[in-house]
Amino acid sequence: MAATELRETVAISPRREIRTEEMEISMGPQHPSTHGVLRVVIKVDGEWIRAADPDLGYLHRSFEKLAEQRTYPQGIFLTDRWDYLSAMNNNWIYCLAVEKLLGIQVPEKAEWIRTMISEFQRIASHLVFLGTYGLDIGALTPFFYCFREREKILDLFEALCGARLTYNYIRIGGVARDLPKGWLDRAEETVDYLEKRFDELDDLLTFNKIFVARTVGIGVIPPEMAMDYGLTGPMIRASGIPYDVRKAQPYSVYEQVEFDVVTHTGCDCWARVWVRSQEMRQSLRIIRQCIAKLRTFPEPDFDAPYDPSPHVMAKVPPKPKPKPNDVYVAIESPRGELGVYMVSDGSEKPYRMKIRGPAFVNLSVLPAVAPGHKVADLVAIVGNIDIVMGEVDR
Repeated sequence: MAATELRETVAISPRREIRTEEMEISMGPQHPSTHGVLRVVIKVDGEWIRAADPDLGYLHRSFEKLAEQRTYPQGIFLTDRWDYLSAMNNNWIYCLAVEKLLGIQVPEKAEWIRTMISEFQRIASHLVFLGTYGLDIGALTPFFYCFREREKILDLFEALCGARLTYNYIRIGGVARDLPKGWLDRAEETVDYLEKRFDELDDLLTFNKIFVARTVGIGVIPPEMAMDYGLTGPMIRASGIPYDVRKAQPYSVYEQVEFDVVTHTGCDCWARVWVRSQEMRQSLRIIRQCIAKLRTFPEPDFDAPYDPSPHVMAKVPPKPKPKPNDVYVAIESPRGELGVYMVSDGSEKPYRMKIRGPAFVNLSVLPAVAPGHKVADLVAIVGNIDIVMGEVDR
């Protein structure tokens, strides 16, 4: 058959009449769009995916068992490495579990500080998602814009605790230190700055025609499927289900602040991007309320030598030994419900600790969503789940 005749046959023939051999290939574990060492074993028929199976374990670091070999305070620094884009939230959930075991009441000012920095951390994490997801789809410029805005938040964290990625700032009983002089003014300036930039990011990426074409109708997760797989965070809220731990099981001072749970009924990749972009605006709304409240507390003595103020730290023994008990606590991290189940046997170390990582749970839906899409769409679906492999392979 001549080449011209073959092209015409392929062009006019329905796809179902074309027979190709099914192949099993690997996407990763070094693929840039898997956002870490994730291997996805896919079965393809030409460009069409028939099955996708996540293969984990390339980054396993045994955080749960390591925590059982350390005293309760020593375990905090491990938490920074679970989801390294949301280290403040990791610090917080671990300390909440220990505080519940010990029956410790955290000072009110520390609770407001924790809530404020948690929301700053949520914005920083979502900015990384937007920037890197744009790269996945083929948009380079938004990456630089998103990281420029994220640097503003990391500057605040550095002034607060000296670190920009792994913080170890939230401690059992409160926080490591009070807010530095002028920090609230800088925080307020940052909020004003970010508020103006989010619309710019939406114009640049979220509502970009090419981006919309690549994400609308891709990776559809109906509400029933989202619930069956235990999805949380933006993954379930973009399927129209308004589940948010901050509202469903309020912790810290979230009952005292006003914010909306952002939902969308699109159920696809674009809807999940939109939900995250709107959540950043709600975080700014919470932060403004926290700043206003923190201004009502007395300022610390900035000239005094370092000593945790009683306004931000409860009295905790150096090596606490909680009574035998078990607890489960959960918070709303940028990726969803982050939980810790902790068992005490009365010693200075946890007898057992189990992490409920939202990235791990959300990734479980991939085999159900990927089939029926093209290989290029798999990049969009995996990136859209917003996984961090340090939390998946904890």
